Amino acid sequence: MKRRGGGGGAMIVAVVMTWMAVVGVGEGKALTCGSTFFSALVQLIPCRAAVAPFSPIPPSDACCNAIRTLGQPCLCALVNGPPISGVDRNMAMLLPDKCSAIFDPCEIMKK
Repeated sequence: MKRRGGGGGAMIVAVVMTWMAVVGVGEGKALTCGSTFFSALVQLIPCRAAVAPFSPIPPSDACCNAIRTLGQPCLCALVNGPPISGVDRNMAMLLPDKCSAIFDPCEIMKK
């Protein structure tokens, strides 16, 4: 039986390794995200319109509730994680202020 595929497994490993580095798994950091990258991303679907590049749309109540529920470590992990198509990271970092969520600012990791 021949194996088919074009490195999809390598891509998954790369995303997982990036995620682990971003959230500080195994580094003893006090604030880490308790969700997986994809789970956190799904929770923030209501925010999609508010973080689209050049979007004038304010975050919805559902978006703000998701931001508060997810918390600062997960939001920062998403902001610092792999690129997300159609998401302006700078706009995503403004969501806590727009939603009146009291979060420390995200520390932007150098890429």
